[in-house]
Amino acid sequence: MSTDAFRIQQVLAVVVGNALEYYDFVTFAFFASQIGRTFFPSDTPGASLLASLATFGVGFLTRPLGAFFIGRFGDRAGRKPAMLLSFTLIGVGVVGLPLIPSYASIGILAPILAIVFRLLQGFALGGEVGPSTAFLMEVAPPLRRGLYVSLQATSADFAVCIAGLVGIGLASVLDAPALDAWGWRVALLFGAAIIPVGLVLRRTLHETLDGPVRAEEEPAPGGYGKIVVLGLLLLSTATTVNYLLEYMTTYGNVTLGMSSKIAFGATAVVGLSGVICDSLGGWLSDRFGRRPIMIVPWLFLAVAVFPCFWMLERLRTAAALYSACAVLACTSTLSSATIIVAITESLPRRVRSGGIAIIYALSISVFGGSTQFFIAWLIRATGNPLAPAWYMFCGVVIGIIVLFQLPETAPVKTYLRPKVPVVTSS
Repeated sequence: MSTDAFRIQQVLAVVVGNALEYYDFVTFAFFASQIGRTFFPSDTPGASLLASLATFGVGFLTRPLGAFFIGRFGDRAGRKPAMLLSFTLIGVGVVGLPLIPSYASIGILAPILAIVFRLLQGFALGGEVGPSTAFLMEVAPPLRRGLYVSLQATSADFAVCIAGLVGIGLASVLDAPALDAWGWRVALLFGAAIIPVGLVLRRTLHETLDGPVRAEEEPAPGGYGKIVVLGLLLLSTATTVNYLLEYMTTYGNVTLGMSSKIAFGATAVVGLSGVICDSLGGWLSDRFGRRPIMIVPWLFLAVAVFPCFWMLERLRTAAALYSACAVLACTSTLSSATIIVAITESLPRRVRSGGIAIIYALSISVFGGSTQFFIAWLIRATGNPLAPAWYMFCGVVIGIIVLFQLPETAPVKTYLRPKVPVVTSS
């Protein structure tokens, strides 16, 4: 097998598993209202949705634990065993959650089991990010690390896109009672079909923790405290934006009163935007550096937030929803994958898996788990459908300030170096 073919096989083994894990985790958010009525029935308007979103947020509580144990396990035992462990755990959650009977069938045990499975999924996802990100960076050629690492985010957004398409399909053929009763369960179980394939692929992985360390893989010692602080702040703001975008289906359906079929289309648009722009951003960062590809899109995002939400709130049409989601998601995802690349490049290989896992997990645990719940509460408390725009804008402004403090980490490309004239003897 050629070197390029081998690398493609290795990358595929990582991104397929990553896609499954994110498909299941975010599908819960897309069907939040249906799941809420199944496990948390209530006569109070909005209470079931808030309880469901709170359960979604519970999964973020165990992410730091997963990052600490599985991430550090990836630095000690290797990237491969750590990724196999996280994939196995997420497989249990993928199958278990949609098989829980409703509250009407087993009472309080239903929401308890739902919370247990969310805790398990959060633990697995917290441990997945570090080993997989480290592996992709270490298997990549030095001048293509941005592209390779961005494929992890691309696979996650591909899963978001598929989840949206599944939601559209189910909403098209099922009525509301059927969606509440079993439609959301079908959507979650759909991801379970790839579990055997993912396990087989991950067992073929080549361990990258072994072998000599290249000079460019080990940054100069010192200064990691600054990277940790900047990474926490930056990923916190990026998480705020990303999870608000993933809430657009519920926002369109519950807040703006759009049909489920139209609202699920927002999920597909957000996912498709990420599929295109994550890898594009990674490739551009290899060519022009990490800083420009992180800063420029976020400056545009700060300008675009309010016009997009204002148009959406006024028109409340499918075209307005999809246009707003496309603009915001493309702009955000163009730089979000590069942020992970820049932070990971700043960490030495000996602590890379655990380091990026913990930074990512702490950031996403606080803001990923709270963003959707807080947005739903904020809209309900203020009665202002533009509340998400203010929340996103504040996060983007903070992110821009932090981005200007982050150092450039991309290797110098040979064609950007000054050419030395060749002197030949006469």
